[in-house]
Amino acid sequence: MSLQLKSPCKVNLILNILGKRADGFHELETVMQPVDFCDELFFERGGNSVELACNEKTLPTDSKNLVHRAATSFLTAAKISDGVKIRLEKKIPLAAGLGGGSGNAATTLLGLNELFGSPFSLEKLHELAATLGSDINFFLQNKPALATGRGEKVESLENFPALNGKAFFLVHPGFGISTPWSYQNLARFPEALNGQKGRAQKLIAQLQTNNWAAIADGFYNSLEAPALDKFPVLKLYQEFLAANGALVSLMSGSGSTTFAIAKNVSIAEVLAEKFKSQFGDNGWTTVVPV
Repeated sequence: MSLQLKSPCKVNLILNILGKRADGFHELETVMQPVDFCDELFFERGGNSVELACNEKTLPTDSKNLVHRAATSFLTAAKISDGVKIRLEKKIPLAAGLGGGSGNAATTLLGLNELFGSPFSLEKLHELAATLGSDINFFLQNKPALATGRGEKVESLENFPALNGKAFFLVHPGFGISTPWSYQNLARFPEALNGQKGRAQKLIAQLQTNNWAAIADGFYNSLEAPALDKFPVLKLYQEFLAANGALVSLMSGSGSTTFAIAKNVSIAEVLAEKFKSQFGDNGWTTVVPV
């Protein structure tokens, strides 16, 4: 038996860090939005271990890879002695703040559960996901969501009226930003490290309206503080996008991807052409309907 699944990415409409926890993680509140730009995963039963292949040669294919770890965790928890062969086709940029690796791990849990006859409930898959990484739980569902704790507590939300008909323009500058680096350097920015609780819920309420003047002010990312300080080109991206028709622009996650929201796909495509005329084609860009 074999299986093929798409593995989407996400953007953070808000990422509000509330302080560092005793366990070394950071307490946060974030609203994440699925983005229909996907990697692909292919699963096949066979062998007696986890065998992972990937088209992206810079990615490890052993236990350093989240897909490999997710598969191993699943097989161990399910007490399955059979092996599995997995092929990962990467399209989402690496170290981009788009949750590509986390999405791959979640898709692996979902895929193997289907491949082996659904031994686990969704609740059990959430338990496994929480042991693997902070954003993985989000990708076990396909709606916008409010995530709290260190990101593992996920509350699914209905689609936001304000985003109906809108489009994302995503741009990756050609370099990544390490998530550990971003969090380590937050200490230099006390206001960003210790955000005001409740901003995520406020944005959720604003997104029920179509008042973009108020909505745009609610978009926020604590991790922009260290990122834009070290990489000022990201700030130039945001300023250019805002000046050329974007309703809002923000860095996603720990970066380095910047996303803009446009009124529709046509406007997003025009924005993309203007951006490439200004900054060139060195980075990666895409337009995706919300």
